[in-house]
Amino acid sequence: MNKKKVIIAATLVGLMGSAVAAEASSFFQKVNGFVRSDIKVIVDGEKTSMKPVFINGQAYLPAKSEADALGYDVKYSAKDRSLTLTSRDQGNEGGNGGEEAQLMKLSGVVQSVTPLDNGAYRLDVVGRGTNSWVLLTVDKETKLTDANGKHVNAKDLKAGTEIEADYGPVMTMSFPGQSHAVNVTVGSQRLVKEDVVTNVKHTDDGWQVTIGQAKDGNGLSQVVLNAGKETKLMNAQGSSIEWESLKPGTKVVAYYGPEMTKSLPPISPVFYLVALTDKPAQDTLAPAQVSEFRALAWSKLPDGQASHVKTKKDEAAVEVVNASESGVLATTEDAKKLLQAVKDKGGKLVTVTYETDQDQLLGPLTVVFDLESKTFIGYNARR
Repeated sequence: MNKKKVIIAATLVGLMGSAVAAEASSFFQKVNGFVRSDIKVIVDGEKTSMKPVFINGQAYLPAKSEADALGYDVKYSAKDRSLTLTSRDQGNEGGNGGEEAQLMKLSGVVQSVTPLDNGAYRLDVVGRGTNSWVLLTVDKETKLTDANGKHVNAKDLKAGTEIEADYGPVMTMSFPGQSHAVNVTVGSQRLVKEDVVTNVKHTDDGWQVTIGQAKDGNGLSQVVLNAGKETKLMNAQGSSIEWESLKPGTKVVAYYGPEMTKSLPPISPVFYLVALTDKPAQDTLAPAQVSEFRALAWSKLPDGQASHVKTKKDEAAVEVVNASESGVLATTEDAKKLLQAVKDKGGKLVTVTYETDQDQLLGPLTVVFDLESKTFIGYNARR
């Protein structure tokens, strides 16, 4: 069995282990689910005939249909009770180059660690990468090391641990997506504090955020966080949000330090700041939808702007926004009419934002679509 087959088989084991873990006394577990014919399954922008089954709020897809859509052959062995996927693409140069290309990447921070019944662990991770919020299964097939290549035990991971992960190539269509971690490199351990923002101000180097309330003049319960270019501010779904939207009274989770000044309150650099702003379900997009809008936006980059874009195609920030609050400039008369119709009914738009080398002068480049029809409307006004 070649290396590619081993990795893919392990991915399926990880996914199934994280979703339905069999008890030691039995190989089977009865579950109840619903076939959702009203939900579309899209692969690389193309609609498929697959219908997901929802079990306990998670989406499951038929292995054979999903594998075929992704370019794999499926083989089931009753003898050793294994389900193996093998890529049909044998024309890649560089040996395992095709295998590496299919893995997704994420650089982020662990929000929680959950032990599973089969001995594996599930990591809730947010950050930067192919997807900004993922549930990763780490098991005995995962290569888990520190920056020096030394083995790390999964049980030692905890909230605040920074990681870089290669995962996939299979991922569930649930939100957040679930996948198997092939390689995980463990980085710094950050301090974690969940509290309320009491002050936000813009500085020459970025932003300064104070969280926590001083009691009786004692600043021990407060922390002043200095945010710079290395800081990612996001909502609970892992999507980037604007610093101007962060207001006193907002509840946040901060991943900072561990270095802090000895002042009162202490001051520390912050690396990830998650705003726990409640968002209605319709304001979230499944990973497949995020990928689709990224592909659509990439095809709509204005002439001459592609060379200025610094954000990778699969890392653009994708947001759902109220049409009434959008600053989009429609590019055609039809787009203007559609935009007004969406505003009149209180509808939503999808924005896909790219950083450019002109941001200091003009601001980021944002491409805007209608959420329901996916019709291109225009671009947000730049400074």
